[in-house]
Amino acid sequence: MDLTTTVLIVGAGGGGAVLGIALARKGIANLVLEQAPGPPQGLRGEILQPNGQALLHNLGLLKTLPAEASKPVRLFNFLRCGGERLCTIDYGMLPAPFNQALVMWPNVVHHTILDCLQMENPNGLKYQGTFQSFLLEDNKIVGVQAEIEGKPVQIRAKVVVGADGPFSQVREAMGISASIHRYKESYLVAALDTTSELNEGQYFVGRQTILSLFPAAGKKVYALYMVSSDSLVRLKAQGVAPLREEWKGIAPEFGELFDEFVDWKQTAYMGTGRVRAKTWVVDHAVLIGDAAHGMNPHASQGRMQAMVDAVSLADVLEDCERSQDWSADSLKPFERARRSQVTMLQQLADEEVFFWNTGNPILGMLRDRVFRTMDGNRRLQYQVLSATAGLRSTAPFGWIDRFQAAGFLPDPQADQIPIHTQPN
Repeated sequence: MDLTTTVLIVGAGGGGAVLGIALARKGIANLVLEQAPGPPQGLRGEILQPNGQALLHNLGLLKTLPAEASKPVRLFNFLRCGGERLCTIDYGMLPAPFNQALVMWPNVVHHTILDCLQMENPNGLKYQGTFQSFLLEDNKIVGVQAEIEGKPVQIRAKVVVGADGPFSQVREAMGISASIHRYKESYLVAALDTTSELNEGQYFVGRQTILSLFPAAGKKVYALYMVSSDSLVRLKAQGVAPLREEWKGIAPEFGELFDEFVDWKQTAYMGTGRVRAKTWVVDHAVLIGDAAHGMNPHASQGRMQAMVDAVSLADVLEDCERSQDWSADSLKPFERARRSQVTMLQQLADEEVFFWNTGNPILGMLRDRVFRTMDGNRRLQYQVLSATAGLRSTAPFGWIDRFQAAGFLPDPQADQIPIHTQPN
């Protein structure tokens, strides 16, 4: 069986599926291969940040998300382990209408995107489809050798998009080197029921400790706990009771909530890594999402940035289709437009995790001092929040900002944030 398309997308994650939709709406033929047997299942905590909300709104998908599956959250509190409040960040200072975070039930956003892809590009999504190698003619990529449902297939395409994650086979076949860093810490995610509704996010920080609580719809709460990446087997062998008591020591006011944690089936494990591909494009092939720039989930921007990649690349591919030029030079504007923001977010996530999870008491004191300073400094709050929300591509703090955040310099502009014009 042989197939022909204009754009072949390997991977139907947030980036690949959104790219399929965007291209279909531009009238550009595309085919998405997904190695999984169907839409994703299982537990995962997901926050839809303002830039993700805006992107889905522009695609007409935000309004189709089930109302019962999302929880708007405006306030996020940062506290020391034990309960002392350090700082509160208010999403309300961001421009309306996307001035809140949406905590989503697992996989709801992804399922909504996949449903749209299948509706707008019938037969354009192939599950159990795996990339094997490139098809080459005169050393030029003209498609791929793949398998669909275990059967070999050649798929001819003008360009191949690798949206196949941090260990991308497409990236390897492109011959692109990448720095892949595996963090020493990962995240344990638990979904807990609560009798009293929680409306504000909570981050507890201490000595080598991060515990986050995110309110979700239907009186549910996600708990994200940073653990050593090699500790899962040991934790499970000890049972849930010791971990439950550990959480009570960190956040004693939520003891009743933690009593709902009774079974490991309520949890999922999120490994962490960072990918920095040397380049994202070659002639007739391009990388997006985690294949190009995987980042620590602490940034809360992984899916968002993959979706932004998709929309940005769709515009570049439209130009390529118009000129019938699929060279690296024609694809490079995509990388130039996107690389600075994702690099900044990777660095920001690394810096935050380093300080928030530090075991050094001096750095811990500095971290707490910065939080307390930010609690009374709306300008610095806005700069950090706008980065987390995906609304800026430059680092939130310069050197003067850092000294001001640490309380070593006064900030005469502490109460100043940008004035936003309300939408018509």
